[in-house]
Amino acid sequence: MSSPSDADGPVLARDRLLARLAATPAWDIVVIGGGASGLGCALEAATRGHTVLLVEARDFAAGTSSRSTKLIHGGLRYLAQGKLGLVREALAERAALLRNAPGLVRPQRFVVPTKGWVEHARLRLGLALYDRFAGAGLIAPSVPLSRSELQAALPTLRRERADRGMAYWDAQFDDAGLAIALARTASREGALVLNHCSVDGLVVEGGRVCGVALRERESGRVCQVAARVVINAAGVWGDAVRRLADRAAPALLRPSQGVHVVVERTFLPGRDALLVPRTADDRVLFMIPWQGRVLIGTTDTARDDVPDEPEPLAGEIDFLLDAATSYLSRAPRREEVRSVFVGLRPLLGGGGGGATKGLSREHRVDVSAQGLVSLLGGKWTTYRRMAEDAVDVAEEVAGWPRRPSVTAGLALDEGGMWARNEGAGQAGEGRSEPLGEAGSDGLPPSAAEVRHAVREAFALGVEDVLARRSRLLFRDAAAARAAAPGVAAVLAAERGWSAGRLAAECAAFDRLATRYMACSRTRASSPP
Repeated sequence: MSSPSDADGPVLARDRLLARLAATPAWDIVVIGGGASGLGCALEAATRGHTVLLVEARDFAAGTSSRSTKLIHGGLRYLAQGKLGLVREALAERAALLRNAPGLVRPQRFVVPTKGWVEHARLRLGLALYDRFAGAGLIAPSVPLSRSELQAALPTLRRERADRGMAYWDAQFDDAGLAIALARTASREGALVLNHCSVDGLVVEGGRVCGVALRERESGRVCQVAARVVINAAGVWGDAVRRLADRAAPALLRPSQGVHVVVERTFLPGRDALLVPRTADDRVLFMIPWQGRVLIGTTDTARDDVPDEPEPLAGEIDFLLDAATSYLSRAPRREEVRSVFVGLRPLLGGGGGGATKGLSREHRVDVSAQGLVSLLGGKWTTYRRMAEDAVDVAEEVAGWPRRPSVTAGLALDEGGMWARNEGAGQAGEGRSEPLGEAGSDGLPPSAAEVRHAVREAFALGVEDVLARRSRLLFRDAAAARAAAPGVAAVLAAERGWSAGRLAAECAAFDRLATRYMACSRTRASSPP
């Protein structure tokens, strides 16, 4: 199998990808959706020897899959809820990801403050079980912390909040970076993966789904391709895709909104993450060192709509800041928030009302009467297992014999991202030509890095680069806004944009960055 670059130029160049689409009218499997589950399905199917086309209407991981809490974890909360099977599965997948993507998935220590011996004993028992469930994938055993050890680990913790604590290990990752690694690896294995290519409809003949109608979004060109089986992995839009096959299909998903705020590292200066075991709405809350910042999240608020760019609802930002205030000796103010981002979870449990925090984070594979295979629910940590289950079902629907999965031991191609994690060096073509003013945690993307994002990481526009290749929009929305004109100029030269396209890209990103800036939002007094 060829590598992502060869003597004839980058094989990931857009014109070469579109030429392959035009030359291939039929595929074994077409996957709809370029988030975690869809990219996982494309890789799973390609490694089993199937011909695979994946299409994503926006950019890879543009929705929920780039807006996570950046954790690969078993889930202590799921353990407390008695969902032992989900915890075991997630911890096994955590171990696989630490092996298969070590540049993007790294161990992270978490500290949980406790007060009183009953709370401490209960947590210590739960973490002992968590460690045991990890088995051979245990990163390091959990340990109790004295008051002095707790203060050393979390020097900005309010002293009255705890008299001791516990420390345990999970993993942190770059979610958008892992998505690009999956896209590159699927390409290496023979799949054609296309972002900015939407599904206008399903082709149904004789009552069976047998293809998709596509629209390439930059040019507006349309085409139809045939497929032996179609996998719907559209995340929170999964029900909408199901209704392309059956207008009367009942809702199976219940969207839930998770808001995160990003602040300076001075609020949590150490290497350890802080886990708040119970918030006012009976959730856990994380404060995590992430790419030179601190990530605080998240909320869990039911939504009835699924916008492309969800925004915080009334009180959600203040809820997170108030929770931080109760635990940190110096809490962040709204004007100190560098970025706010919002993701929508595709939770199983459609058709009901009320809170979503108790809904399952497990997944389900549904097959419609028309043969559409839908992968619903789940979470980033278990994407590979979800994809394995979906492709197993797709093979049954197509009438093929079951082929074994090899992805649990497959190293992922991490070459599409330049290194931005804690203490890492830079990849690609170097650090020349910074495009904007330096921030407190380093430079914005260089011209060389922008070119690398286009040639090796599927980036087509300013948002692709600043939101999901460099993560600057998520780390500092104002800095991303300032860097956008320089990034756009490099993209214009690289991709041959007109002056009109250049101006439109800058204007669109300016509007987007404003939505990520907490200072542009008014304070709401009511909690979510």
